[in-house]
Amino acid sequence: MANRRWLLPESIEDVLPRDAARMESLRRRLLDAFVSHGYEYVIPPLLEYVESLLAGSGADLDLRTFKLVDQLSGRSMGVRADITPQVARIDAHLLNRKGVTRLCYCGSVLHTLPAGFNVTREPLQLGAELYGHAGLEADIEVIRLLSITLGLCDISASRLDLGHVAVFRALAKQAALSPDAEQELFAALQGKDVPTVRALVISVAEPVRSALLALSELHGDRSMLDHAARILPPLAEITTALADLRRLADAFPELPLGFDLADLRGYHYHSGVAFAAYCAGSPAAIALGGRYDAFGHAWGRARPATGFSLDLREVNRLSNSGESHGAILAPWPEDDILRAEMERLRANGERVVLALPGHEGAWREAGCDRMLVRRNDQWLIESLKES
Repeated sequence: MANRRWLLPESIEDVLPRDAARMESLRRRLLDAFVSHGYEYVIPPLLEYVESLLAGSGADLDLRTFKLVDQLSGRSMGVRADITPQVARIDAHLLNRKGVTRLCYCGSVLHTLPAGFNVTREPLQLGAELYGHAGLEADIEVIRLLSITLGLCDISASRLDLGHVAVFRALAKQAALSPDAEQELFAALQGKDVPTVRALVISVAEPVRSALLALSELHGDRSMLDHAARILPPLAEITTALADLRRLADAFPELPLGFDLADLRGYHYHSGVAFAAYCAGSPAAIALGGRYDAFGHAWGRARPATGFSLDLREVNRLSNSGESHGAILAPWPEDDILRAEMERLRANGERVVLALPGHEGAWREAGCDRMLVRRNDQWLIESLKES
């Protein structure tokens, strides 16, 4: 029987040197951009007690979370499946600031099941969150920051879909649905399953019944918002939501905006505008975000909040950023003159590898594509001559 001890669990994988280097370069570039916009970097723990980790997040995150027993306390702990709730806890409970707080983060999360075909169960989640401002200005800021983020990754968004959970919430409230029925309806709308939606709202009174049936068709460009205003009940929450979406359309004339009133991802903790970015090469959204004002209530402080996150592994796969140079191979033996030249090159951003003796013919495999040679008391960089 073959030795299988080295095999990794399904949908868990190593990141090898070339991809790891690209991913780390992206991570630094994006976090530096966030910091330049005033976002402060935080590093939440990999695991927490379950009641804290899942507070306010709904059943969907609970099902995605690996759980274990803490050998010190005997309490149930979870490996984080989403960093956003942890950052909300930091804002509400640890920083406890009065004004606006901007936080950013990057770290691995773990999912019990992959989110889709050929998707890792260990995304590298990177994101930015803005707390303390209830106005739409905060949503505009984070959407603009998302656009900047994709630009830094050299990814062109083919579509940025905007929605607003207040529309569905207002209609569900008017329909007086039970929690179970509301959850079923939410799932059917999310899947654009019109026959199931029709069956679930058969006993709902008009005009709410027709409005709920119409939600799955209410997607498209800005003109859809005017159509929605004509056919949906003139409830205050719906009127405000549509006005917010129009204002966002005005703020981003350069972006490929779409609008979808049945896109309810994150419904259990989102409280307003929600958005998803798509690009060529990925059938799923490459970034998700939105407003989640009530989330901090679980820690005793419900702060206005909005933000976005993405999987750096997937972004790295889709990024069109060019490959960096390989390393420069420096000759052996090392002396003071060679050491000074190596350090000069490293200070200029080059990778320099010392050619330890006895490994001729293997340096290109180690990532070297150039070599450092000394000719007439001058150091020159030439293509690596290696078969």
